[in-house]
Amino acid sequence: MKKMPRLSFWQIWNLSFGFLGVQFGFALQNANASRILTSLGADPHNLSFFWLVAPIMGLVVQPVVGAASDKTWTRIGRRTPYILFGAIISMVAMFFMPNAPLVFKAGTAAALAFGVIMLALMDGSFNVTFQPFRALVADMTPEEQRNVGYSVQSFLINFGAVIGSALPFILTAIGVSNEGETGEVAPSVIWSFYIGGTLLLISVLVTVLKTKEYPPEEYEAYKNITEEDKQKKESFWELLKTAPKVMRQLSIVQLFSWFPFFLLWVYSTTAISQHYFGVPLDFNATENTDTILRKAFDEAGNWVGICFAMYSLVAAIYSILLPKLIALTSRKTIYSFSLLLGGLSFISIFFFTNQYYILISMVGIGMAWAAILSMPYAILSGVLPPKRIGVYMGLFNLTVVIPQILSGVIGGPILRSFFGNQGIYILILAGIIMVLGAFSVAFVKQDKEQEA
Repeated sequence: MKKMPRLSFWQIWNLSFGFLGVQFGFALQNANASRILTSLGADPHNLSFFWLVAPIMGLVVQPVVGAASDKTWTRIGRRTPYILFGAIISMVAMFFMPNAPLVFKAGTAAALAFGVIMLALMDGSFNVTFQPFRALVADMTPEEQRNVGYSVQSFLINFGAVIGSALPFILTAIGVSNEGETGEVAPSVIWSFYIGGTLLLISVLVTVLKTKEYPPEEYEAYKNITEEDKQKKESFWELLKTAPKVMRQLSIVQLFSWFPFFLLWVYSTTAISQHYFGVPLDFNATENTDTILRKAFDEAGNWVGICFAMYSLVAAIYSILLPKLIALTSRKTIYSFSLLLGGLSFISIFFFTNQYYILISMVGIGMAWAAILSMPYAILSGVLPPKRIGVYMGLFNLTVVIPQILSGVIGGPILRSFFGNQGIYILILAGIIMVLGAFSVAFVKQDKEQEA
């Protein structure tokens, strides 16, 4: 097998630079989609059902894109055509989603339906870019640089998320209105989506223009892909049945990792507005015309963005430290520790008496998020067959979206039936589940040479 050359730091940086912009958009979605949908008329207690469109799009899109990108060879590369196409569609959807009341009358079911459709289109196109970015690092880096490659990717993801999450707060601070009319979205959020969509496309163009993927013959030589490998055809079901054992073991950890984060994204605005800003349990943004309550709800929405920016900032910094921490211990040790701290931090949000203290909780949550974004892929990439790494990465995304779908289906009923519509208890549940995830890491078995 031909030895794959080591990449310079800046080559590794450029591989994932576009992910900075994609995550900028994804962070805006995570921090503001519930706020936007509530502003458009969604019942806060049914938000998880609206959010289901996002993981369902991932369930459909990522395996298909993974399989297709494995077989795609163009003048601009193998993975980059999908990354570029996804970025363009994402930008368009980001421009339209918060402007649903301009397309249909504010406060109507049509405006809400349009917002949900744009959410689906936006998340679907994000997913078109996610899988190729994951596979690109595995395609281009030798095994000894894999930890660094995914750590740099995690850093860029989280740095983009810092800016994206905080942007409505920043725009409000410089004078952009943070108060929307009844049935409309606040201008600070609308302009954040304009800026986010533009930066998304610009950053993706850096990766597309600065990364030269290996041509087919050279890639096959580096990955020891034989003619027999190329001729072999397997269905998604056959691939799942023959997937490496580590992939199945990681799926349990993924369940206990992504289920809690989906609850965080969906219910943070509800939980924090109720627990810290005095918004009542039955608040509806299109029916309640109390300007004081509406102002409190929008302030809570901005504060959620700051909290998300905080956990993303911590995740970005922690991502830099991960390779060194792994070298001192092991991937599994750091993975488990990070999830444990994240779970306890989720639970701690309940006990604070001031919203500013939530930032302390975000430190542990950020460390867990950094580990979730890098550790499974670093572990998995070393055991996947190179010829099918794209489709396997796409199939592995099932372990990301299925927990979110499950969370979306049962989150709303749990909130209503067990927690009396008090969102803060959903975050406690999320923490308990993540602690279970920390313990489940012990069941992931690696070869000794893959542990470091």
